[in-house]
Amino acid sequence: MRLARVVNVTTGETLAARAEVAESFFDRFMGLQGRADLPVGAGLVLAPTSSIHMFFMRFPIDAVFVDSAWRVTRVGRRLRPWTIGPIAPGALCCIELPAGVAERTQPGHTVALRPME
Repeated sequence: MRLARVVNVTTGETLAARAEVAESFFDRFMGLQGRADLPVGAGLVLAPTSSIHMFFMRFPIDAVFVDSAWRVTRVGRRLRPWTIGPIAPGALCCIELPAGVAERTQPGHTVALRPME
């Protein structure tokens, strides 16, 4: 998987200094399943997808859904393990982050993937 930095362009906040970009079916299917945690500064970009589930997860996450213009369409906050995540019609991808990281991110904000520094 390639790596990228995820930035909320609207606020200037770095949401993930090191995010994995899951673009294959297998990488999206596996997602964060089976991992013990998602460290602060890390993230996972699932592309393409407009919905997620939290089955086989061990920890809560924030989920930021963006459309083809990388505008935030929906934010799921502190999603608990073993639940069905939000569905975001029209979303191109979902950015999964440690719980609490997307606290200031709102629908309408713009997000960008930047090369790793």
